Amino acid sequence: MAEAKTQITDVDPADFIASVEPERKREEAQVLDAMFRRVTGEVPQMWGPSIIGYGQYRTTYASGRDVHWMRSGFSPRKAKHSLYLMGGYCDELAAKEREAFLARLGKHSTGKSCLYINKLADVDMDVLEEMVAADWATMNRIYPPGE
Repeated sequence: MAEAKTQITDVDPADFIASVEPERKREEAQVLDAMFRRVTGEVPQMWGPSIIGYGQYRTTYASGRDVHWMRSGFSPRKAKHSLYLMGGYCDELAAKEREAFLARLGKHSTGKSCLYINKLADVDMDVLEEMVAADWATMNRIYPPGE
């Protein structure tokens, strides 16, 4: 079975954040990193060249494909921050909760398991933190740590 293209690297997330341009995105990445650390209690790792991940899990899809991925994370992209919130993708109840959070969040867009935010000033940071915490709890329920 082929390995996933995006793997954990040895790059220090702080070094990566220090290299983010423009300056506003770098400053916002520092805010997001602090929030994810506070919510998850995890020390981040780099996944590939540009994703900062917190925790990890393994599972096997019904297709037989083995997956090793971060529990949560973000990437400070030039256009928008991409937040990887896996719980709403993996669980129907969490997906419904996610919709309620999104209704209160502010300006954003979404993908299957991604939340896109242009700038942090566009969103309610308290709602975002609640959303990340709920997502983290879902991932820990579905994929208990240590299993």
